[in-house]
Amino acid sequence: MLEIKTLFLFLITAVTEIIGCYLPYLWLKEEKSIWLLVPAAASLVLFAWLLSLHPAAAGRVYAAYGGVYVFVAIVWLWLVEGIRPTTWDVVGSVVALLGMAIIMFAPRHS
Repeated sequence: MLEIKTLFLFLITAVTEIIGCYLPYLWLKEEKSIWLLVPAAASLVLFAWLLSLHPAAAGRVYAAYGGVYVFVAIVWLWLVEGIRPTTWDVVGSVVALLGMAIIMFAPRHS
């Protein structure tokens, strides 16, 4: 059960980070409203808070989170940007998720 909660928290965290970065991208590259920076900042604050909810050491959480971020970014590419992931995008995402699982769920001795 801990594994499912951890993965869900990582997924939500990744979405908040991507939103927090994508909105400024829209402002800078697509010439959208500067007001997009307001929800972007709020999303990044939420992202940082969500990362703090993990009971594991911060460095381990950050390292493992990166694997989930890669996966969510590829899903974002497909669902939001309308670009179908390549086979290599999918393979890379699976490898990143495997790395996350090893980092977060490997047995540890205190």
